[in-house]
Amino acid sequence: MIEIFNIEFQNPVFIASGVFGFGLKYKNVTRSVGALFTKGITLLPRMGNPPPRIYETPCGIINSVGLENPGVKEFCRSILPRIKKINSRIFVNVAGFTVEEYAQIVEEIGDRVTGFELNISCPNVKEGGVLFGQNPKMAAEIVRVVRKRTRCPIIVKLTANFCDPLKVGRACIDAGADGLSLINTLYGLVFDIKAKKPLITGGLSGPAIRPFALYCVHRLRELKVPVIGIGGIMTGRDAYEFLLAGAKAVAIGTAVLRDPYAPLRIIEELDTLLKGGK
Repeated sequence: MIEIFNIEFQNPVFIASGVFGFGLKYKNVTRSVGALFTKGITLLPRMGNPPPRIYETPCGIINSVGLENPGVKEFCRSILPRIKKINSRIFVNVAGFTVEEYAQIVEEIGDRVTGFELNISCPNVKEGGVLFGQNPKMAAEIVRVVRKRTRCPIIVKLTANFCDPLKVGRACIDAGADGLSLINTLYGLVFDIKAKKPLITGGLSGPAIRPFALYCVHRLRELKVPVIGIGGIMTGRDAYEFLLAGAKAVAIGTAVLRDPYAPLRIIEELDTLLKGGK
């Protein structure tokens, strides 16, 4: 049992956004983890990107799903009540394309969840495609607007693409965020050598990014706020390293694409390490 944001969680192993849907298929896993981060929810429904959406690379995958989701109204109506029956700790990953959209989504969901994870790696349509998460001022503005709409904990999911997550993280905390999660995927590209053009451009995740993710988490220790460590965690040992780096909890991503039951194994392995085992 751990406590973050004055809330008790049964363990420090969470499921990251975007890899487990809404946790409705493997209910025993959803029930056993400390918390579930839902896939990203946008204001309106999205069909996502055309295939290919996922490409396996050495030590990881590149994904380009494109935020496929039913939109916030349908999520609240038919999906959220089903998740709440499985796991009482739910963070909704919120993805907006303008500052106002983040606020609208959070207001629509209200206090029916444990908290919100703000995905600030979405293109800012009003600002010419710049990522919110690369600009401390833009990131802070999202947090300030959302903070006015909810009393629930706000976690900001940080990118490390061409920016310093420490600077962005500090701006978000100063603006009212309660915690941070990192890292989001890193930019990746694969070529179709026969066609001589890109096959897929998207986010690289998996063990390949773990050492960098650990570095970023450790770098944020000075902010002295709860951090959820994400990035290539495949074993309990990996999770333990993130806790040593300063994370309060970890979120499992790519590992569940290979094995949906991986979080159960990681929980056991981490528990052994925390009790002094090997």
